[in-house]
Amino acid sequence: MTKLAVVATASAVAVSGLALSGHAMAWTAAGRAEECPALTVSDGWYADNKAKIEAFIHAHGRCGDNVNGEGMPRAVFDWDNTVVKNDVGDATFYWLLRNNKVKRPVGNDWRRSSRYLTDAAAAALSTACGTAVHAGKPLPTSSDTDCADELLAVYSSGKTKAGAKAFAGYDHRRMEPSYAWLAQLMAGWTSQQIKEFAASARNENLAAPIGHEQQVGSGKVTGWVRYYDQQRDLINTLKKAGFDVWVVSASPQPVVEVWAKDVGVKPSRTVGIRNVSSLFGAITPDLQGCGRVRDGENSMITYIEGKRCWINKVIYGVGGAAAERQLPAAERHEFAAGDSDTDVTFVRDATVLRLVINRNKNELMCRSYDNSDGRWVINPMFIQPKGAKPGPYPCATAGFTHEDGSVGPVLREDGSVVPDQVDTVH
Repeated sequence: MTKLAVVATASAVAVSGLALSGHAMAWTAAGRAEECPALTVSDGWYADNKAKIEAFIHAHGRCGDNVNGEGMPRAVFDWDNTVVKNDVGDATFYWLLRNNKVKRPVGNDWRRSSRYLTDAAAAALSTACGTAVHAGKPLPTSSDTDCADELLAVYSSGKTKAGAKAFAGYDHRRMEPSYAWLAQLMAGWTSQQIKEFAASARNENLAAPIGHEQQVGSGKVTGWVRYYDQQRDLINTLKKAGFDVWVVSASPQPVVEVWAKDVGVKPSRTVGIRNVSSLFGAITPDLQGCGRVRDGENSMITYIEGKRCWINKVIYGVGGAAAERQLPAAERHEFAAGDSDTDVTFVRDATVLRLVINRNKNELMCRSYDNSDGRWVINPMFIQPKGAKPGPYPCATAGFTHEDGSVGPVLREDGSVVPDQVDTVH
């Protein structure tokens, strides 16, 4: 990375005897100079991060000295709190509750909405939402605050209003049940209808002032979202440099498609939580599978190890058990960006540069600060950055979450333990 940074910041570069200022160039067969694009937004980038990213683009893009290079380099971004500030899944869920768009589950059994919902949560939802509304019909959550509050508690905290555990029995490195539950609660609507709901939520959240809170049920929740100008610029620059840019998110597929198109990422380059649809086109509570997980098993989403699986499946066309394993370096993406432990596996899979937005998440920050291979770049959030984490990250003892939810030390590729890390980029 040091060598790349020197190239990026050099005042002049000699190419075929021609002195070129600024950015790397090359002469094409047609005799015209091809210049690698530069980032246009400078504010918000920490230290020399902008220079490192531009150096990476110059070295690996299909521009400059590599204008005639073979293949198309890839860049993969998480979405929520990586490309935008705040969470578009949350924004959509709040909109659904305020607009009576959550339907009562089939059979009036809330356990049909998630295989991991506990009996205590199912009972709490049945009590709060009553039985007056027929199965498959919208619940009046705009006026029924008890129902809205219980749904919001289970979704936001993983607990009932009374404090009982709402989800149990899942693999903590493949599934976050509350994320999946949002997609599953969209059952009964078509994908197009969900896109329309998401577009309405998007318009409201972009129009609201920064810091705005909205009323949902009896309480207040976040009511605004913003695109990061820096990430919009980065995505645009990568595309200009010939990168194949993807978004992989743990928000529902139709929702992410609506938001991602505004930064130039097409639905065909967007991977979110994907539902199984009925023969009539309506979304069902069942989820599409990946790797060894079949459709309807509902045990893996685009979450930690699940993000690797879905990237391998959709981007690289790998099926079966092989999709769950790390691909050889030559077959993986060169760049990745994320902000949470949700992203740690696919970000680690990037072979050249890994951009981390610091939200004080243990495993991701342990690995990025350790920076054992020199390929990690850390940046504070571009809007309302967090302050320094009080005390070090517990990397050596409790930075890693196992499949059963227990915690342990973060390990490097060679099995050595990552020492505790101090938060310095904020």
